[in-house]
Amino acid sequence: MLCWSEISTRQFFHGHDGRFTVAEDDFGRAELPFTKKILEGLPVVSKIEDYALLGDCRGAALVDKTGSLDWLCLPRFDSAACCSALLGDERHGFWRISPTQPIRKVQRRYRPGTLILETEITTDSGTIRLTDFMAPQTRESDIFRLVEGIEGEVEVESRLALRFDYGSILPWVQHTDRGIRAIAGPECVYCTCDLRVNVEDQTMVSKFHLGPHQQAAFQLTWTRTQDPPPLEKNVLQTLEDATAWWQEWSGRCTFKGRWREEVQQSLITLKALTYAPTGGIVAAATTSLPEHIGGVRNWDYRYCWIRDSTFTLYSLLIGGYTEEAKAWREWLVNAAAGNPSQLQIMYGVAGERRLTEVELEWLPGYENSSPVRTGNAAYRQHQLDVPGEIMETLHLARRYGLDPDEDAWRVQSAVMEFLETQWEKPDEGIWEIRGDQRHFTHSKVMAWVAADRAVKDVEHFGMPGDAARWKKLRDRIHAEVCAKGFNEKLGGFVQSYGAEETDASLLMLPLVGFVEADDPKMIGTLRLIEERLVKDGLVVRYLTESNVDGLPEGEGAFLLCSFWLADNYALAGREREATELFEMLLGLRNDVGLMSEEYDPFHKRMLGNFPQAFSHVGLVNTARNLVGEGGPAEERGHEED
Repeated sequence: MLCWSEISTRQFFHGHDGRFTVAEDDFGRAELPFTKKILEGLPVVSKIEDYALLGDCRGAALVDKTGSLDWLCLPRFDSAACCSALLGDERHGFWRISPTQPIRKVQRRYRPGTLILETEITTDSGTIRLTDFMAPQTRESDIFRLVEGIEGEVEVESRLALRFDYGSILPWVQHTDRGIRAIAGPECVYCTCDLRVNVEDQTMVSKFHLGPHQQAAFQLTWTRTQDPPPLEKNVLQTLEDATAWWQEWSGRCTFKGRWREEVQQSLITLKALTYAPTGGIVAAATTSLPEHIGGVRNWDYRYCWIRDSTFTLYSLLIGGYTEEAKAWREWLVNAAAGNPSQLQIMYGVAGERRLTEVELEWLPGYENSSPVRTGNAAYRQHQLDVPGEIMETLHLARRYGLDPDEDAWRVQSAVMEFLETQWEKPDEGIWEIRGDQRHFTHSKVMAWVAADRAVKDVEHFGMPGDAARWKKLRDRIHAEVCAKGFNEKLGGFVQSYGAEETDASLLMLPLVGFVEADDPKMIGTLRLIEERLVKDGLVVRYLTESNVDGLPEGEGAFLLCSFWLADNYALAGREREATELFEMLLGLRNDVGLMSEEYDPFHKRMLGNFPQAFSHVGLVNTARNLVGEGGPAEERGHEED
């Protein structure tokens, strides 16, 4: 398959006849329809790792190496995309700004300490720089694209095809004094520039030449149809302000020592995935990027998982971002408020509860990986680890001295009352398996965590509660897990009671203090995981070949689990192996420091939704574990009773 990222041997340009030409050094020149549509029956798309993230802490966009913006959700992360070529082709919406000549070389970076993307594109006639950014310091939902001539003279084309509702709605596009206005029902998008604009097939097209120091600027703004036209901003001033905003924020990072730059970039990514109005942090900026190319494991991750809370809080506190940690805690308390029997594993960015899952039949999916889904039916699942994550997160907030929250203990008390009657029931488990409920070992361990943290909140912080009763509950859960979740024949803990399979979630046991890393039971568990789940040095979540989850086999290595393995090595005194694994994981990031959910070590490419908050949280926490004592792997659950 021909991928846009393979620019070292293949070059691309848009011909004046409206066709998309691929110049290949070894095989001559082949012409394809401009719609980037079909080559040998497959869509021509960029690899997941060829994308970079733009964000304003409310919505998000993805731009590939050649200047094609193929994913755009405004004004919120979970809004219906108006550019969806990522999950289909150019018929479904895109915005490309790129030379019309063959591309010979691409270099890109984020400006230091920011999420402002700079892409230098070189052709035979010269070089241009494309600067892409969103503006977190403003209230409007804007994207800005600034093109500058660096060397020689380059003909550039901007082609904007807005297609609302994930590419299903062709908008009405009108000329304005400074560009175009696209309308479809309640949504309206303006795009302004200083250039002559043509509208071809409801697509805004501009062609222009740039020499050294010459510039062309574009502003795209989302509004509601009934709103007045947005104010046009000074792009250069907005760029300067956005740079200052990001650099001030990233400059507050308190992480010291080795890997500071990598940690800072991951924290910037987490900030970009934060929905500023509420403090909620989405799991990823995308939906339906596949866990297996051509497969059906395609889920919508543009929501906030309670499970992410403890890991995320640690990473924010490690970086010194107390206000963000406080906002995340407040989002958690507000989302979890109410009857604990109605507690969900995930919520919308503003705390929405109904996340109805729908299949978008008109989208073929990334590299024909279908179905494409919006919403996530897993919100209805019962997962026993969620109460444990709530208790752990709010306990951690107290330990780190966040401003007291009067509502937090009310929520915790209700959660504990609920847990005491529910912990013995089966659930769907941490991986949201869509099959029969089981007694998952990790879920029971997190019930133990809930009881353990409740006891410590009473004894260490004077919170009102029956510590004696919760101690008995804690001891009972611990004894049951050791009796039923441990397989004597295999010599390790297993995925669920009575099972023969292991599970990467069991790497959490020493990280939450359930067992010590040098406990023989954990040593045996680690050995099982290394033997069965580690492939090419990376960790898969569980074996899928047996179809135990009701889905077809096949997915990549789960990057967060690989960070957990490094944490286990560190706790077990295997520092060299921990560092080597961590360095290998750093090497899997793309050229601008981003990571997806999974990685395919055989085909050496990223899989799953992108960028994935959990992967970046793992990077931050593991870096802290490796730079000295007192990291999350040592701290979680190891206070004295």
